[in-house]
Amino acid sequence: MEKQQIRQAILKKLKAQREELRQKKSLNIKKQLFSQPPFITADTVMFYIAKDGEVDTTAMIKDALEMGKKVVVPVTLVKEKKIIPSQMIDYPRELEEGPYGIYQPKRRYVRKVPLKDIDVIIVPGIAFDRKGNRLGRGGGYFDRFLAKLKKRNIPMFGIAFKFQILKQIPVFFHDIPVDKLIYA
Repeated sequence: MEKQQIRQAILKKLKAQREELRQKKSLNIKKQLFSQPPFITADTVMFYIAKDGEVDTTAMIKDALEMGKKVVVPVTLVKEKKIIPSQMIDYPRELEEGPYGIYQPKRRYVRKVPLKDIDVIIVPGIAFDRKGNRLGRGGGYFDRFLAKLKKRNIPMFGIAFKFQILKQIPVFFHDIPVDKLIYA
């Protein structure tokens, strides 16, 4: 199957999943993530804000903040076709709907964080394969961003539901795989 066909099929499954099951699996994924040594020792963790039935990162973000970790989320700059990492202090009060319907910090709350300060990144994906290759939403924003982080050896965790893990997905030269997959 082509990327767009896979994307549509998985998005349909994500949206059809019962919310109670989504929350239960998201909590399981959170427990697994929070037990990973790179996460435990990280001072600064970058999360994504979930959309369209993705693994819910709300409890992860809140708990990481309560643990005293610096939490960073992506801000999408459409004209520049890039993502900048921004520190989140008062979640979710500082958020508003941004480009593509994805929540991000309101302009007045954007606090740019240098890439060198990020210790771990939690990467969104519509689908992953067992090698860590990911299929995003198709804009290439995360792949361009991850390419910069890959050079810095920052651990990248893909989180997903089991049905999002495929045997194989089409990969292009610019696609950046995650280091580890966590799923339920």
